[in-house]
Amino acid sequence: MTHPVPAAARIRTPARTRTRTRTRTVWAAAVLLAATALPASTAAAAADTSHIEGRLPSGAAYLMDVPAAWNGTVLLFSHGYTSGPANPAQDAPDDATKALLLEKGYALVGSSYATTGWAVAYAVPDQLAALAAFTDRFGAAVRTIAWGRSYGGLVTTAIAERHPDRIDGSVALCGLVQGGVANWNNTLDPAFAVKTLLAPGSGVPLVDLPDQTAATDAASTLTAAVDSAQSTAAGRARIALAAALHNIPVWNQPTQTRPAATDWDAQQANQYEAVKGLLQIAAFNRRQEAEVRAGGNMSWNTGVDYAKLLGRSSVRKEVTELYRKAGLSLTADLAALNRAPRIAADPDAVAWMSGTSSFTGELTKPQLSVHTVGDALVPAQTESALRRAVTAAGASALLRQAYVDNAGHCTFSPAEQLAALHTLEDRLTTGRWRGADPAALNSRARAADPTTPTRYVPYHPTAYLRPYDLAHPADGR
Repeated sequence: MTHPVPAAARIRTPARTRTRTRTRTVWAAAVLLAATALPASTAAAAADTSHIEGRLPSGAAYLMDVPAAWNGTVLLFSHGYTSGPANPAQDAPDDATKALLLEKGYALVGSSYATTGWAVAYAVPDQLAALAAFTDRFGAAVRTIAWGRSYGGLVTTAIAERHPDRIDGSVALCGLVQGGVANWNNTLDPAFAVKTLLAPGSGVPLVDLPDQTAATDAASTLTAAVDSAQSTAAGRARIALAAALHNIPVWNQPTQTRPAATDWDAQQANQYEAVKGLLQIAAFNRRQEAEVRAGGNMSWNTGVDYAKLLGRSSVRKEVTELYRKAGLSLTADLAALNRAPRIAADPDAVAWMSGTSSFTGELTKPQLSVHTVGDALVPAQTESALRRAVTAAGASALLRQAYVDNAGHCTFSPAEQLAALHTLEDRLTTGRWRGADPAALNSRARAADPTTPTRYVPYHPTAYLRPYDLAHPADGR
């Protein structure tokens, strides 16, 4: 089976010479030359910040913002998953953070990627092309940092592994740093549990979805089953089991009350909404789009022991307590999951997803990876998967990971994001990690922006339940 991949994705862009001793005078001349080539309105705006919009040969839009007092560092921002149809370029995670970065002299660049969806085969070359366009216009940066959020964290990590010659370091925020195959396997498990335990006669397809209509219908059917189950103690226990197979945290939205350690009912109530969100967002509609790209189903649960999986879950205690309270046999339900017909993957689809979206762990430049502790869509356990791969590859000295005490996906403050950036910059300047601990990160965050929260905390995520990386060949068995 063949899979269309743009030519740019198959060819490594040659390294560009970085002039690290370029003076501000030379840089100013480069900006002046660039400005004279722009329309009058854009050239006039360059007195404060040059705002450049353009389009790459792939069709992707790109965006650049360069302050007049550029500090010599360019930040290459990779945005998260976009469903479409709108597909704007982005060069910063949010407006508030963008304003602070420009005020501090950073140049910003990013592309839209040529297509929406699981577009990593386009995203990586498009981001590198946007960076090349920046260099052509403004000259070589003293330092180049790749960073991105959510799906953009996957894109950033792919750039860090495959094109380290183009960057000096990277920051992944709330990223899918477990890689594509691991992501889709871990997304399959809760949907499999919901169908098996709450809608066994529904006939809902979990993979090989023919189109978006079928995906929406499947999501609606299982969401309705979850809504119905929430009204009974047995149903709530089973929803908690499904949540546990994805490591969905018991506090996962900033609007939720953080439940007490033994308030099992409140914990489950918070997970209930997250399970529905997973079904409605990733488990079907996004899966169907990714299957089209991969040429088939790229995930499986053949050989999975769900009792063992639950035993490693971060919320297994909650599940056992809710089953006990409901008078329901957890052993029987786990046996039902293990007896249910399994789903096998299409080897060609796995190969495509692995080749484009899984990691070797072979970092050669420093990376800081940051997660909120209460992320239901991309749980903090993804960081354990990244650490596993990087350690196996012998590159653990280049990786640091940090955690923010907040609920939700990518719910970082501007202060927290700037602290991560400054911590990486310190590593690049000194050659060693200093101040990557929570206290130092919070101190950097307060200095960068005293108006927004600083919530870095000590945290050690449990294991990722379905890891897959290229440093462990047995993962594919």
